[in-house]
Amino acid sequence: MKNFSQTNFKSNFLKFSKPKVGLITLSTDFTIEKDFRIVCSHCDIDIYVNRIPFNNPLNHENYIKMMKYLPEVANNILPGEKIDSIAYGCTSGTVAIGDQSVIENIHKTKPNSYVSTPITAAIKSFTKMGIKKISVLTPYPKDVNITIFDYLIKNEIEVTNFSSFNLEYDSQIAKVDPMHILETIKKIDYQESDAIFVSCTALPILQILEQVEKETSKTIISSNQALIWDIIRSVNISENIYGFGKLFLN
Repeated sequence: MKNFSQTNFKSNFLKFSKPKVGLITLSTDFTIEKDFRIVCSHCDIDIYVNRIPFNNPLNHENYIKMMKYLPEVANNILPGEKIDSIAYGCTSGTVAIGDQSVIENIHKTKPNSYVSTPITAAIKSFTKMGIKKISVLTPYPKDVNITIFDYLIKNEIEVTNFSSFNLEYDSQIAKVDPMHILETIKKIDYQESDAIFVSCTALPILQILEQVEKETSKTIISSNQALIWDIIRSVNISENIYGFGKLFLN
């Protein structure tokens, strides 16, 4: 063919029937996207991810800066399309910004989406499982830990003890050895607690949750686990998911 000629065909379009889930993850987070895809690999949903600008170290000032990006980042998850549920993937960032402010800013551009955050999902999971007293482990520096403690107390959760790795960078948090996390949890005085809450979406604990529960005989709630649980339940996926802790059996 010496001259351009194009044959046109009519397209047949599929109708998308699976629930659409949006995930807003920090630009610095190594872990949460992998965790979502691992747990949801057999769930009948489609996951769409966008990253929000964030600069380490972990502190209140840097968390607050994220708020102005939330509407645009949410909107750029399939612009113009309805997203059934949106997960905002930052526990301490939600506490700093305010859970209602996170929801309101996402609703500016995705008004019909269910919105969940790690800390609000964790509180919901505590209620679901009858958890009132917790031991807490985080990777955060002290100033951030105080905000997490205050949020839990405000929501009528009794904190029996609080432990931390005192890290300030997501790149460090993502490299913490899961077996070291397990051994650290076993050193916590958790006997008087109903459960152990491990906060932070960047901490790689998901795949050892079941092992931790077996070795401690305690329910473990982690940020990513709670967030994923709340999101999939919000789109009416009710079946049990095995291998990632007791929460997914509720």
